[in-house]
Amino acid sequence: MSSSIKILSLLLSYPTYEQQQAIGELETALKEEKLLSEENLKALDALFADFKGQNLLDCQENYVHLFDRTRALSLNLFEHIHGESRDRGQAMVNLKTEYEKHGLEMDSQELPDYLPIFLEFISILPEEEAQDYLRQVLPIITAIEVRLDKRKSSYKGIFQVLISLADEVADEKQLSELLAVELDDPDDKEAIDKLWEETEVKFGPSSNPNDECPVARENLAHMTSLKENLNSETKIKEDSHG
Repeated sequence: MSSSIKILSLLLSYPTYEQQQAIGELETALKEEKLLSEENLKALDALFADFKGQNLLDCQENYVHLFDRTRALSLNLFEHIHGESRDRGQAMVNLKTEYEKHGLEMDSQELPDYLPIFLEFISILPEEEAQDYLRQVLPIITAIEVRLDKRKSSYKGIFQVLISLADEVADEKQLSELLAVELDDPDDKEAIDKLWEETEVKFGPSSNPNDECPVARENLAHMTSLKENLNSETKIKEDSHG
């Protein structure tokens, strides 16, 4: 589709020093490619301002607080539709196969359904095909945008842009079901501990052999590191995010 989608993928990844140093260049590149409308570019202004105005640790802490400690805002797409079921294992395999068929080799510690990786994938596709993939995850993207808007988070701008690029309205029934899920409290350590007592996901054949959904859930190694971070009250460690 374009380098603009790759830039959105980068902006939605865990903040790094290199990313923050290049923020001005990324903003310029989005404007120069002209894939995004003026309205879409304006939607990203607040996020760019945060990257420029905050120190790196604050950017990282904000990111973790939003996307790692709040399951309802998870950037792992299958978290929202498969949860803890075995179906997400097969769905993950299906998605990884799609990546490989299009020549995308994964070298990240994250799982295939991690939204920044999904965006990197569609960035190499023809526009119509990329748009089709976006539409398939549109209810999830829209639900996250609604929740980020309620939190007044500048990250909502990325999701507004993705919704605009999909050029379609999310299915109302699917969106309502996603938004019906209780919004968890990222500061509730007892609830986070309870999360880790749940059954570990086993990646094998799906219980539903007809499940061909195009995108599945959290990186367990990444989340284990996060749990240790929360329980020990230590500072955020960038290397836990690959």
